[in-house]
Amino acid sequence: MRPNDQKIYLASKSPRRRELLRQIGVDFELLLLRDRSGRVADVTELVMPGEAAADYVHRVTREKADAAMRLIVARHLPMRPVLSADTTVVLDQDILGKPANQAEASAMLRRLSGRTHQVLTSVALRCDDAIWQITQCSDVTFAALPEETIRAYCAGMEPYDKAGGYGIQGTAASFIVHVAGSYSGIMGLPLFDTAQLLRQAGLRLP
Repeated sequence: MRPNDQKIYLASKSPRRRELLRQIGVDFELLLLRDRSGRVADVTELVMPGEAAADYVHRVTREKADAAMRLIVARHLPMRPVLSADTTVVLDQDILGKPANQAEASAMLRRLSGRTHQVLTSVALRCDDAIWQITQCSDVTFAALPEETIRAYCAGMEPYDKAGGYGIQGTAASFIVHVAGSYSGIMGLPLFDTAQLLRQAGLRLP
């Protein structure tokens, strides 16, 4: 399917992904999937036993795209491409998701302190039955973090809606010694790769 207009659906609650899409001039409409708060989730983000991080982030992103397409059909919405994404942080082959509380956030930052970890972001674009998908991996090296820095950071709100318990675009930028890869991918949407997918689906970018 080649889109009749140049608008897509974004199946993500992330304000950072919205900002990044606007940065490259993409016109989009939000299509929000259900989470776990009081309703049956459209997509669960539980890690399967023995599932590798790359397989996990690829699967969850694909499931989000599929769930979004089902919503489009069920709600009789105009048919447009739907973009989904998922980001995870990996250290020692362990997936570090979004911390549920201050203790979890602090424990994650202690593990990341003074070490290099990976940030994987998978992006999928679905048009009817056609789907294009990429997974981008970046390396992020943290400085050694004093305990008082960890406590102060985790006392705020920044860690709690982000994989790994930190946001590179926030105050945690001061923790980071080196990045190798895609800065926008670490934020949640690798723009070069996303633009490639959009062009493959027939959308024109500025």
